[in-house]
Amino acid sequence: MAKHVHGGNIYTYRNCLDFSANCNPLGTPESIKQAVRDSLDHIKDYPQVGYAPLRRAIAEYEGVLPEDIICGNGAAELIFSLCQAVKPKKALIPVPTFAEYEQALESCGCEVEHVLLKEEDGFTMQESFIDWLHRDLDMVFVCNPNNPTGIPVEREFLFRILRVCRELDILLVVDECFLDFIEEPGRYSLKAQLSRYHNLFLLKAFTKRYAMAGIRLGYGITENKELLDAMTQVTQPWNISVMAQAAGIAALKENAYVEEGRQLIFREAKFLKKELQRLGMQVFPSAANYIFFRGPENLFDVCVEQGVLIRDCSNYPGLKKGFYRVAVRTHEENEELIRAMRDGTTAVAVAHAEALKEEEEA
Repeated sequence: MAKHVHGGNIYTYRNCLDFSANCNPLGTPESIKQAVRDSLDHIKDYPQVGYAPLRRAIAEYEGVLPEDIICGNGAAELIFSLCQAVKPKKALIPVPTFAEYEQALESCGCEVEHVLLKEEDGFTMQESFIDWLHRDLDMVFVCNPNNPTGIPVEREFLFRILRVCRELDILLVVDECFLDFIEEPGRYSLKAQLSRYHNLFLLKAFTKRYAMAGIRLGYGITENKELLDAMTQVTQPWNISVMAQAAGIAALKENAYVEEGRQLIFREAKFLKKELQRLGMQVFPSAANYIFFRGPENLFDVCVEQGVLIRDCSNYPGLKKGFYRVAVRTHEENEELIRAMRDGTTAVAVAHAEALKEEEEA
């Protein structure tokens, strides 16, 4: 996958309604903004090394011990610090998936093996994934639910992968950043297995749950103290800013906001899937706060012309032109997305018909 190509590029597409980044559609809570404002009195000071108050708040929220938590400048930094700490020689990832796994692995000279998730299988992970696990592997990344497809991996299957990885001495990294937005996250999370499997590392983030992507704050959970110590050794001491620490502590109190956002997503995802299908798109059963579908190869440009930004997924390994991802937003915004697609594709069809007519007349 091309490096550093992601959703949320509002700086290039300045006048577009952004459906390419998958944050909570309710926007950033006012309490988080106020916490950032209040923290400005301390920007003259270095951030607290070890961010103990933030770790305690996360630990209480997650029901784990503070010493089992490490924070990063977004979950992406933790992916890189993981790879720098472990220095894997060989790793396995299913594709298509989040680009930073492979980028971080390659940054430390790791050979990356791929398991292709196929369209004919609905981009679901198949039983054959187990057969790809072997003793030469040092690390496996699994995104659950996957990005960009939104397809979750059942917990029982993850249990099997986890057990085999332990037998083969493989570190299993499970990215649960989007798990908050599926209807029954408890059916999929491996958090309860942390005490039994020290080869398990979970990735989480504030970015999507609280719509605070600009703050950059993520965290990892594991009971593998040696791994946490190694990650700390390759991470600069002031990686969590004063503002990020304050924002994180405030965010973790926003339980009602998170649940309101979840319920909105559940309602609107059904609406969006139905309307996309009416437009003739091939919609996959995404379970997260975004929808993965296949449509016309020029749909990205068509939508931009209509003032809407969607995620063109053609730069993911295993995907090609015509695959897209859209965030689930408010009902009014989702209606605008459907309108843009309908009007834009109609306009293209009309222009194409007129061009053919002109060619025939000529």
